[in-house]
Amino acid sequence: MNILYIEHYAGSNDYGMEFRPYYFARNWVKWGHKVIMVAADYHHLRVKNPVVSKDFEEEDIDGITYVWVKTNQYTGNGFGRVRNVEMFLRKLWNHSDMLVKKYQPDVIISSSTYPMDTYPSQRMAKKCGAVLIHEVHDMWPISPMELYGLKASNPIIKYIQAAENSFCKHADAIVSIQPCAEEYYLEHGMPKGHFYHVPNGVVTSEWDESLELPQEYQGIVDEIRQKYKRVLCFFGSHTKSYAIDYLLNAADKCRDISVGYLLVGDGNIKDKLIAQAEELKLESVRFMKPIPKKYIPPLLAQVDGIYVGALHNKMFVYGSCMNKTYDAMMSGKPIIFANPAPNNYILDYDCGYNAIPENVNDLERCIREFSEASDQELAEKGSRGKQAILDHFDYDVLSKDFENIMLEVLNKKQKGKAND
Repeated sequence: MNILYIEHYAGSNDYGMEFRPYYFARNWVKWGHKVIMVAADYHHLRVKNPVVSKDFEEEDIDGITYVWVKTNQYTGNGFGRVRNVEMFLRKLWNHSDMLVKKYQPDVIISSSTYPMDTYPSQRMAKKCGAVLIHEVHDMWPISPMELYGLKASNPIIKYIQAAENSFCKHADAIVSIQPCAEEYYLEHGMPKGHFYHVPNGVVTSEWDESLELPQEYQGIVDEIRQKYKRVLCFFGSHTKSYAIDYLLNAADKCRDISVGYLLVGDGNIKDKLIAQAEELKLESVRFMKPIPKKYIPPLLAQVDGIYVGALHNKMFVYGSCMNKTYDAMMSGKPIIFANPAPNNYILDYDCGYNAIPENVNDLERCIREFSEASDQELAEKGSRGKQAILDHFDYDVLSKDFENIMLEVLNKKQKGKAND
């Protein structure tokens, strides 16, 4: 198949996130497909951005043809980012003839987090008769409504909602990271049988625990390991959504047990969390700056358990597929999980301790159970989580699942044309 993958934020191992489309595309190329990744030349999530001299400049990355759309640079989430999105979409729309003529796609995947890329994608699919698949990362407009307090009557939200309704009605299939969103999309116009679920996962072949941590990190790990029987780690963005303040309050109630807490990352509430820990006089808590992705495996190899929490909000009603959950499972360490989402791998695979979200007392209970468990019990729970990743959430497995979806939808469309 010729696969035109439209992902504004697509990255690579060299450029940084987002990684999901890169992991899929890299495998599909290995299996004989041609993948054209259309992405903006600038966005704020990458470690570095490509240097591009002209629109639609090509770059080969691991056999994937990246096609870079020149956009403006920006900081933050203000007008500059909005303009960046508008520029990307406008150029796709205006050059749709060129893109379909040059790359002749059999399948077009619109996958840019926001849903408005469905419009140029629909236009291209109609021009060449390609299958159109819309891949949903985050639930828009629900996510911006929750994050920024916007109402359904807001003109921006109405615009985003119209785009979501449009891909529901016109895409040949919807591939959702969230497992429980089918009824939602049916209500917004998706025909029955068009919903598929492909979660996030782990590239297990890149999971190398033999890598040594830089000394600036190792020193902090060694210090906390020497003082406490168990070390519980949180890694990722220090934002309100991940309920880290509840972990600190639970730690305050667990002063009588030997558990240390390692909080790794950065975010907009990190200063507040540091102030909270200081106010509570929590000597058992250590904060560490963000760690490069490649050092996550050797870091987690040195802790005893991992905390994954989240607040009650509409973003998790349809399921949670946080990357940190999969990395935590792959580490082979038990997870203390406090997430309101309907899908719960910790219960499904018995690989940790399940706490009621936003409940300090129940989180305290889980920490105490974690502290009192034998080394063997912790190892067995961690092992079950790791095996689940190897069996179900390796990107080799997920890429094959997505490939089968494309082939199935393409076959349905071809049969429909033949019957016509």
